[in-house]
Amino acid sequence: MLAYTYLDKGKFGLVEKPVPVLQNDTDAIVRVTLASICTSDLHIKHGFVPRAVRGITVGHEAVGVVEAVGDAVKGVRPGDRVSVGVETFCGECFFCKHGKVNNCVLPDGGWAMGCRIDGMQAEYVRVPHADTGLTLIPDGVSDESAVLAGDILATGWWAAKIADIEEGSDTLVIGAGPTGICCALSASLKSPNRVFICDIDDVRLDFVRKHYPSLITLRADEALEKMRAECRFGGADSVIEAAGTPASFRLAWEAARPASTVTVVAMYDEAQTLPLPEMYGKNLTFKTGGVDGCDGEDILAHIAAGKLDTSALITHTFPLSRTDEAYKLFEARADGVMKVALDCTR
Repeated sequence: MLAYTYLDKGKFGLVEKPVPVLQNDTDAIVRVTLASICTSDLHIKHGFVPRAVRGITVGHEAVGVVEAVGDAVKGVRPGDRVSVGVETFCGECFFCKHGKVNNCVLPDGGWAMGCRIDGMQAEYVRVPHADTGLTLIPDGVSDESAVLAGDILATGWWAAKIADIEEGSDTLVIGAGPTGICCALSASLKSPNRVFICDIDDVRLDFVRKHYPSLITLRADEALEKMRAECRFGGADSVIEAAGTPASFRLAWEAARPASTVTVVAMYDEAQTLPLPEMYGKNLTFKTGGVDGCDGEDILAHIAAGKLDTSALITHTFPLSRTDEAYKLFEARADGVMKVALDCTR
Protein backbone atom coordinates (compact mmCIF):
# COMPACT_ATOMS: atom_id res chain seq x y z
CA MET A 1 0.00 0.00 0.00
CA LEU A 2 1.02 3.66 -0.36
CA ALA A 3 2.02 5.38 2.88
CA TYR A 4 3.41 8.87 3.43
CA THR A 5 6.46 8.37 5.63
CA TYR A 6 8.87 10.29 7.88
CA LEU A 7 12.18 9.41 6.24
CA ASP A 8 14.57 11.81 7.95
CA LYS A 9 14.61 15.31 9.44
CA GLY A 10 13.19 17.59 6.78
CA LYS A 11 12.17 14.72 4.50
CA PHE A 12 8.85 12.96 4.04
CA GLY A 13 8.07 10.67 1.13
CA LEU A 14 5.48 8.34 -0.35
CA VAL A 15 6.63 4.72 -0.06
CA GLU A 16 5.20 1.23 -0.49
CA LYS A 17 4.54 -0.62 2.76
CA PRO A 18 2.75 -3.88 3.58
CA VAL A 19 -0.92 -3.60 4.45
CA PRO A 20 -1.08 -3.69 8.27
CA VAL A 21 -2.47 -6.72 10.06
CA LEU A 22 -4.02 -7.28 13.47
CA GLN A 23 -1.33 -7.57 16.14
CA ASN A 24 -3.51 -7.65 19.26
CA ASP A 25 -7.08 -8.67 19.99
CA THR A 26 -7.93 -5.01 20.73
CA ASP A 27 -6.79 -3.80 17.27
CA ALA A 28 -8.80 -2.81 14.23
CA ILE A 29 -7.71 -2.39 10.63
CA VAL A 30 -9.28 0.61 8.91
CA ARG A 31 -9.31 1.31 5.18
CA VAL A 32 -8.68 5.05 5.10
CA THR A 33 -11.00 7.01 2.84
CA LEU A 34 -10.04 10.59 3.75
CA ALA A 35 -7.13 11.91 5.80
CA SER A 36 -5.81 15.41 6.37
CA ILE A 37 -2.53 17.24 6.79
CA CYS A 38 -1.91 18.99 10.08
CA THR A 39 0.60 21.57 11.25
CA SER A 40 1.80 18.96 13.75
CA ASP A 41 2.96 16.90 10.75
CA LEU A 42 5.16 19.84 9.77
CA HIS A 43 6.55 19.98 13.29
CA ILE A 44 7.58 16.33 12.89
CA LYS A 45 9.10 17.00 9.49
CA HIS A 46 11.27 19.78 10.85
CA GLY A 47 12.42 17.90 13.92
CA PHE A 48 10.39 19.74 16.57
CA VAL A 49 8.81 16.51 17.92
CA PRO A 50 11.73 14.59 19.45
CA ARG A 51 9.71 11.43 20.15
CA ALA A 52 8.63 11.06 16.52
CA VAL A 53 10.13 7.89 15.05
CA ARG A 54 11.81 7.87 11.67
CA GLY A 55 10.17 5.41 9.31
CA ILE A 56 6.64 5.83 10.67
CA THR A 57 3.69 6.65 8.46
CA VAL A 58 2.56 10.16 9.38
CA GLY A 59 -0.98 11.45 9.78
CA HIS A 60 -3.27 11.52 12.80
CA GLU A 61 -6.63 12.73 11.49
CA ALA A 62 -8.76 10.51 9.24
CA VAL A 63 -11.99 8.70 8.54
CA GLY A 64 -12.46 5.31 6.96
CA VAL A 65 -14.17 1.95 6.93
CA VAL A 66 -13.40 -0.88 9.34
CA GLU A 67 -11.93 -3.88 7.52
CA ALA A 68 -11.13 -6.24 10.42
CA VAL A 69 -11.26 -6.28 14.22
CA GLY A 70 -9.61 -8.29 16.95
CA ASP A 71 -11.60 -10.72 19.08
CA ALA A 72 -11.80 -8.31 22.04
CA VAL A 73 -13.19 -5.36 20.04
CA LYS A 74 -16.85 -4.75 20.87
CA GLY A 75 -17.66 -1.23 19.68
CA VAL A 76 -17.10 -1.50 15.93
CA ARG A 77 -17.34 -4.18 13.28
CA PRO A 78 -16.25 -4.60 9.66
CA GLY A 79 -18.12 -2.24 7.35
CA ASP A 80 -18.60 0.53 9.92
CA ARG A 81 -17.67 4.08 8.93
CA VAL A 82 -15.48 5.54 11.65
CA SER A 83 -13.52 8.59 12.73
CA VAL A 84 -9.99 7.70 13.84
CA GLY A 85 -8.89 9.60 16.94
CA VAL A 86 -5.54 11.33 17.32
CA GLU A 87 -4.84 9.41 20.53
CA THR A 88 -4.87 5.78 21.53
CA PHE A 89 -5.79 5.04 25.12
CA CYS A 90 -6.89 2.20 27.37
CA GLY A 91 -9.83 3.88 29.08
CA GLU A 92 -9.00 2.13 32.34
CA CYS A 93 -5.91 3.75 33.91
CA PHE A 94 -5.99 6.63 36.42
CA PHE A 95 -5.54 9.28 33.73
CA CYS A 96 -8.11 7.82 31.32
CA LYS A 97 -10.73 7.52 34.06
CA HIS A 98 -10.23 11.21 34.80
CA GLY A 99 -10.54 12.18 31.11
CA LYS A 100 -6.80 12.83 30.67
CA VAL A 101 -6.35 10.32 27.88
CA ASN A 102 -3.31 12.07 26.43
CA ASN A 103 -1.50 10.83 29.54
CA CYS A 104 -2.62 7.19 29.23
CA VAL A 105 0.02 4.98 30.86
CA LEU A 106 0.16 2.38 28.08
CA PRO A 107 3.35 2.29 25.98
CA ASP A 108 1.29 3.26 22.93
CA GLY A 109 -1.03 5.57 24.87
CA GLY A 110 -1.54 9.27 24.08
CA TRP A 111 -0.41 10.73 20.77
CA ALA A 112 1.18 7.70 19.17
CA MET A 113 -0.37 7.39 15.73
CA GLY A 114 1.57 9.26 13.10
CA CYS A 115 4.24 10.03 15.69
CA ARG A 116 5.48 6.85 17.38
CA ILE A 117 3.49 4.24 15.43
CA ASP A 118 2.19 4.21 11.88
CA GLY A 119 -0.49 6.80 11.21
CA MET A 120 -3.21 7.56 8.73
CA GLN A 121 -1.83 9.16 5.57
CA ALA A 122 -1.99 5.75 3.95
CA GLU A 123 -4.43 3.37 2.35
CA TYR A 124 -4.82 1.36 5.55
CA VAL A 125 -4.04 1.89 9.23
CA ARG A 126 -3.90 -0.37 12.28
CA VAL A 127 -5.69 1.25 15.22
CA PRO A 128 -4.70 -0.07 18.66
CA HIS A 129 -7.36 -0.03 21.39
CA ALA A 130 -10.05 0.31 18.77
CA ASP A 131 -12.92 0.56 21.22
CA THR A 132 -11.56 3.88 22.49
CA GLY A 133 -9.72 5.07 19.36
CA LEU A 134 -12.58 4.76 16.88
CA THR A 135 -15.92 6.58 16.83
CA LEU A 136 -18.86 5.58 14.66
CA ILE A 137 -19.84 8.28 12.15
CA PRO A 138 -23.59 8.98 12.30
CA ASP A 139 -25.68 8.37 9.19
CA GLY A 140 -25.84 11.43 6.97
CA VAL A 141 -22.47 12.85 8.07
CA SER A 142 -20.03 13.03 5.18
CA ASP A 143 -16.34 12.19 5.28
CA GLU A 144 -15.55 15.88 4.76
CA SER A 145 -17.69 16.85 7.74
CA ALA A 146 -16.22 14.16 10.00
CA VAL A 147 -12.53 14.11 9.06
CA LEU A 148 -11.46 16.87 11.47
CA ALA A 149 -13.25 15.33 14.45
CA GLY A 150 -10.29 13.12 15.26
CA ASP A 151 -7.77 15.89 15.91
CA ILE A 152 -8.15 19.64 15.38
CA LEU A 153 -11.87 19.68 16.14
CA ALA A 154 -11.17 17.47 19.14
CA THR A 155 -8.51 20.01 20.12
CA GLY A 156 -10.94 22.90 19.76
CA TRP A 157 -13.59 21.04 21.75
CA TRP A 158 -11.08 20.21 24.50
CA ALA A 159 -9.78 23.78 24.61
CA ALA A 160 -13.27 25.18 25.07
CA LYS A 161 -14.05 22.47 27.62
CA ILE A 162 -11.18 23.45 29.92
CA ALA A 163 -11.18 27.23 29.29
CA ASP A 164 -13.71 28.06 32.04
CA ILE A 165 -16.07 29.74 29.58
CA GLU A 166 -19.18 30.90 31.40
CA GLU A 167 -22.52 31.82 29.92
CA GLY A 168 -22.51 35.51 28.97
CA SER A 169 -18.74 35.88 29.14
CA ASP A 170 -16.26 37.08 26.50
CA THR A 171 -13.72 34.71 24.95
CA LEU A 172 -10.70 35.61 22.82
CA VAL A 173 -9.15 33.02 20.50
CA ILE A 174 -5.69 33.89 19.18
CA GLY A 175 -5.03 32.44 15.74
CA ALA A 176 -7.56 32.19 12.90
CA GLY A 177 -6.08 29.07 11.38
CA PRO A 178 -7.96 25.77 11.37
CA THR A 179 -7.24 24.97 15.02
CA GLY A 180 -8.17 28.46 16.19
CA ILE A 181 -11.42 28.35 14.23
CA CYS A 182 -12.26 24.96 15.76
CA CYS A 183 -11.57 26.46 19.20
CA ALA A 184 -13.81 29.45 18.47
CA LEU A 185 -16.67 27.33 17.12
CA SER A 186 -16.48 25.05 20.14
CA ALA A 187 -16.36 28.03 22.49
CA SER A 188 -19.52 29.36 20.85
CA LEU A 189 -21.38 26.26 22.04
CA LYS A 190 -20.82 27.38 25.66
CA SER A 191 -23.29 30.32 25.25
CA PRO A 192 -20.76 33.12 25.78
CA ASN A 193 -21.64 36.75 25.17
CA ARG A 194 -19.04 37.12 22.41
CA VAL A 195 -16.26 35.09 20.81
CA PHE A 196 -13.44 37.16 19.34
CA ILE A 197 -10.81 35.66 17.04
CA CYS A 198 -7.65 37.48 15.98
CA ASP A 199 -4.78 36.92 13.56
CA ILE A 200 -2.06 38.77 11.70
CA ASP A 201 -3.24 37.31 8.37
CA ASP A 202 -6.05 39.25 6.65
CA VAL A 203 -6.75 36.33 4.31
CA ARG A 204 -7.59 34.12 7.26
CA LEU A 205 -9.69 36.81 8.90
CA ASP A 206 -11.60 37.23 5.62
CA PHE A 207 -12.16 33.46 5.58
CA VAL A 208 -13.68 33.62 9.07
CA ARG A 209 -15.92 36.53 8.13
CA LYS A 210 -17.15 34.67 5.04
CA HIS A 211 -17.81 31.28 6.60
CA TYR A 212 -18.37 31.98 10.32
CA PRO A 213 -19.89 35.46 10.61
CA SER A 214 -20.99 34.94 14.22
CA LEU A 215 -17.34 35.22 15.29
CA ILE A 216 -15.92 38.72 15.83
CA THR A 217 -12.67 39.15 13.90
CA LEU A 218 -9.79 41.35 15.00
CA ARG A 219 -6.32 42.13 13.76
CA ALA A 220 -3.84 40.79 16.29
CA ASP A 221 -2.27 44.23 16.68
CA GLU A 222 -5.61 45.70 17.78
CA ALA A 223 -6.76 42.83 19.99
CA LEU A 224 -5.18 43.99 23.25
CA GLU A 225 -6.65 47.48 23.03
CA LYS A 226 -10.07 46.10 22.05
CA MET A 227 -10.13 43.61 24.94
CA ARG A 228 -9.17 46.28 27.45
CA ALA A 229 -11.70 48.75 26.09
CA GLU A 230 -14.69 46.53 25.31
CA CYS A 231 -14.63 43.72 27.87
CA ARG A 232 -15.76 44.10 31.44
CA PHE A 233 -12.91 44.16 33.94
CA GLY A 234 -10.39 45.15 31.26
CA GLY A 235 -9.85 41.92 29.38
CA ALA A 236 -11.29 38.70 28.05
CA ASP A 237 -12.83 36.31 30.57
CA SER A 238 -11.16 33.39 28.79
CA VAL A 239 -8.31 33.32 26.29
CA ILE A 240 -7.39 30.39 24.02
CA GLU A 241 -3.96 30.63 22.39
CA ALA A 242 -3.86 28.64 19.14
CA ALA A 243 -1.26 30.54 17.11
CA GLY A 244 2.04 29.38 18.56
CA THR A 245 4.39 32.38 18.32
CA PRO A 246 6.20 34.39 21.00
CA ALA A 247 3.97 37.38 20.19
CA SER A 248 0.75 35.35 20.47
CA PHE A 249 1.91 33.80 23.73
CA ARG A 250 2.46 37.25 25.22
CA LEU A 251 -0.85 38.55 23.88
CA ALA A 252 -2.66 35.65 25.53
CA TRP A 253 -1.83 36.70 29.08
CA GLU A 254 -1.89 40.43 28.37
CA ALA A 255 -5.40 40.31 26.87
CA ALA A 256 -6.86 38.26 29.71
CA ARG A 257 -8.62 40.03 32.55
CA PRO A 258 -7.31 39.49 36.08
CA ALA A 259 -8.25 36.15 37.69
CA SER A 260 -9.14 34.54 34.37
CA THR A 261 -8.02 31.45 32.45
CA VAL A 262 -5.51 31.27 29.61
CA THR A 263 -5.63 27.99 27.71
CA VAL A 264 -2.62 27.22 25.51
CA VAL A 265 -3.21 24.63 22.79
CA ALA A 266 -0.59 25.87 20.31
CA MET A 267 2.62 24.01 19.58
CA TYR A 268 5.80 26.10 19.66
CA ASP A 269 9.11 25.77 17.86
CA GLU A 270 10.97 26.97 20.94
CA ALA A 271 10.50 27.48 24.67
CA GLN A 272 8.34 30.35 25.90
CA THR A 273 8.91 32.35 29.08
CA LEU A 274 6.39 33.56 31.62
CA PRO A 275 7.51 37.04 32.71
CA LEU A 276 6.32 36.56 36.28
CA PRO A 277 7.33 40.00 37.59
CA GLU A 278 5.12 41.65 34.94
CA MET A 279 2.28 39.24 35.65
CA TYR A 280 2.47 39.47 39.43
CA GLY A 281 -0.93 40.05 40.97
CA LYS A 282 -2.89 39.27 37.83
CA ASN A 283 -3.73 35.85 39.28
CA LEU A 284 -4.09 34.00 36.00
CA THR A 285 -4.70 30.29 35.63
CA PHE A 286 -2.80 28.68 32.75
CA LYS A 287 -3.96 25.40 31.23
CA THR A 288 -1.67 23.75 28.72
CA GLY A 289 -0.83 20.49 27.00
CA GLY A 290 -1.97 18.03 24.40
CA VAL A 291 -5.59 17.43 23.51
CA ASP A 292 -7.56 14.86 25.48
CA GLY A 293 -9.39 13.43 22.48
CA CYS A 294 -12.10 11.40 24.20
CA ASP A 295 -15.22 13.33 23.14
CA GLY A 296 -15.58 12.04 19.60
CA GLU A 297 -19.13 10.81 20.11
CA ASP A 298 -20.32 14.21 21.37
CA ILE A 299 -18.48 16.05 18.60
CA LEU A 300 -19.98 13.90 15.87
CA ALA A 301 -23.43 14.17 17.44
CA HIS A 302 -23.18 17.98 17.25
CA ILE A 303 -22.07 17.71 13.62
CA ALA A 304 -25.01 15.42 12.82
CA ALA A 305 -27.40 17.86 14.52
CA GLY A 306 -26.08 20.77 12.44
CA LYS A 307 -24.65 22.57 15.47
CA LEU A 308 -21.01 22.27 14.41
CA ASP A 309 -19.74 22.53 10.84
CA THR A 310 -16.05 22.63 9.95
CA SER A 311 -16.36 21.28 6.40
CA ALA A 312 -15.51 24.72 4.97
CA LEU A 313 -12.01 24.32 6.42
CA ILE A 314 -11.25 21.66 3.79
CA THR A 315 -10.15 24.06 1.05
CA HIS A 316 -8.10 21.62 -1.03
CA THR A 317 -8.25 17.88 -1.73
CA PHE A 318 -5.50 15.79 -3.33
CA PRO A 319 -5.25 12.08 -4.08
CA LEU A 320 -2.84 10.21 -1.83
CA SER A 321 -0.53 9.75 -4.83
CA ARG A 322 0.01 13.55 -4.91
CA THR A 323 0.77 14.01 -1.21
CA ASP A 324 4.14 15.66 -1.91
CA GLU A 325 2.32 18.37 -3.84
CA ALA A 326 -0.30 18.71 -1.11
CA TYR A 327 2.37 19.24 1.55
CA LYS A 328 4.13 21.90 -0.52
CA LEU A 329 0.91 23.89 -0.84
CA PHE A 330 0.04 23.48 2.84
CA GLU A 331 3.49 24.41 4.11
CA ALA A 332 3.65 27.48 1.84
CA ARG A 333 0.13 28.51 2.93
CA ALA A 334 -0.53 29.16 -0.75
CA ASP A 335 -3.82 29.67 -2.60
CA GLY A 336 -5.75 30.53 0.57
CA VAL A 337 -5.27 27.04 1.97
CA MET A 338 -6.72 26.19 5.35
CA LYS A 339 -6.81 22.38 5.53
CA VAL A 340 -5.75 19.87 2.89
CA ALA A 341 -7.56 16.55 2.65
CA LEU A 342 -6.00 13.44 1.12
CA ASP A 343 -8.28 11.07 -0.77
CA CYS A 344 -6.70 7.77 0.21
CA THR A 345 -8.86 5.76 -2.17
CA ARG A 346 -6.88 6.95 -5.20
